[in-house]
Amino acid sequence: MSSLRLDPQAVIGDLDELAARSGGRFAGAKRLAWTPQWLEARSWLRAKLAEAGLEADEDPAGNLWAAIDGDREQFLIVGSHLDAVPDGGWLDGALGLLTALETVRQVKRRGSRAPIGVRFVDWADEEGARFGRSLLGSSACAGTLDPDDVRDLTDANGVTLAVALAECGVDVDGACAATERLRGAVAYLELHIEQGPVLLDSGRVCSAVSGTFGLERHLMTFVGQAAHAGSTPMHLRQDSLAAAARATLEIRESAIEHGGVATVGQLHSTPGVITAVAGRTEMQLDQRHLDPDELAAMLADAHEICRGAAEEFNCTLAVRNILRAAPTHFEAALVEIARHSVRRAGGDEGEPIPSGPLHDATEIGRVVPTAMIFVQSDPPISHAAIEDSPQAALHIAIDAYGRTVEELLARADDLTSKGVSRQ
Repeated sequence: MSSLRLDPQAVIGDLDELAARSGGRFAGAKRLAWTPQWLEARSWLRAKLAEAGLEADEDPAGNLWAAIDGDREQFLIVGSHLDAVPDGGWLDGALGLLTALETVRQVKRRGSRAPIGVRFVDWADEEGARFGRSLLGSSACAGTLDPDDVRDLTDANGVTLAVALAECGVDVDGACAATERLRGAVAYLELHIEQGPVLLDSGRVCSAVSGTFGLERHLMTFVGQAAHAGSTPMHLRQDSLAAAARATLEIRESAIEHGGVATVGQLHSTPGVITAVAGRTEMQLDQRHLDPDELAAMLADAHEICRGAAEEFNCTLAVRNILRAAPTHFEAALVEIARHSVRRAGGDEGEPIPSGPLHDATEIGRVVPTAMIFVQSDPPISHAAIEDSPQAALHIAIDAYGRTVEELLARADDLTSKGVSRQ
C-alpha cells in the first residue's frame, strides 16, 4: 500500500471556504442543526464529496455517509460533525470533518484498494445546541438513543425535536435503525480542537486522547407561584427563581468538592417580567467527571440541593434527565498508534489527555474501537467566534491524523483477525 499523506493546506482551504459561508473565520458559525443554514452547508459538503468521486447518503438518523470499498467488508470510519453552536468557532467539528474529507479524497486518488474500506461520516446534531440533547446522530447509530426521551424537547420557539427532524426527513422513532451502519466497523478516528487550556499550558501542540468524561444533563424545574412584585411580602413568596439561584451556587461548590465540573447554562423563568415573582423556573444543569462514582455523587448532591432549595422557597421540584453518558475510555492500542503518529508528525510523545467535552467519539467508542487526536486551542476557548488554533499546530495534527489512518489500514489484519470490532 502506498503512503497516505494529507495536505494540510487543502484542509485549511476547505475550512476557510466553509467559514466564508458565515462571513469568515471569526464571524461566528451559522450551522445550527436541523435549520436551513445547516442543510445548505450539508449541500456544500455533498458537492465536495462529489468532486472527490464519492456519493453521499443519509442513514435513518440523518448522519451523512460516503464509502470507499476495500478488499474486505470491514471498514475504518473517519469523521466528525458539521453542525455548530450559534456564532461558534470556525474549527469546532469542522476541522475533524474536513480532515476526514481530505482523507477519503486521498484514499480515492490513490486508486489501489486498501485491505479494508474507509467510510466518511458527518454526524448529525453533535452540539445539541437547539434542543439541549447532544450527540443525537451518533447515539442513534450506537443504539443508545431512546426516542421517548427526546421527541418532545422544544427549542426557544416551542418547536419540538420530533417536528424539526421530520422537516429534515428524519423520523425520530426510526432513528436507531442507523445502527446497521456500524456493522463491520473495526475502528473510528476523530480529530478535534481541544477546546480548553491543557495543551497550551503544557506547551504541546497536539495529543492523543485517552477518553471522555462522563456526563449527567438534567432539567430541574422549580414551580412556585407567580405574584405581584409590589404587593407580595418577601416571607410569603413562592419564588422559583430564588430557589434555582440558591441551588445553582450550592451545586457549584459540590463540583469543586468532588473535583468535577458543573454548569447551569440557563435559568428560564416565567412570567419573565420585572414586576412579577417568578412562578416557574427551569434550570439546565450539566455535570461532568472522569470518575463514574464521583459523577454519581455530584448528581446525588444536585438532587438533594435542589430539593432543599425548593422546600426553602415553598416550591415543588420536577427533575428530567436529558442526557446521560458514562465515561468512555478509548481503545488502548489505537490510542498508542495515534500517540506515535503525533510524534512522527512533529509533535511530542506526551501522555494522552482526557477530554472534558463530549464528542461523537464518546458514543461510537462504546461500540467501535475508537481513538481521537486533539490540537492545541489558542486562545483556549471554544463555542465562541474567537476560537482558533495556530497554523503550525493544525499542520502537525492533520499530518498525525493521516499517519494514524495509514497505520490503521496497514494493520487491518490485526484489527479484523483479533476480533477488535464489537459489532
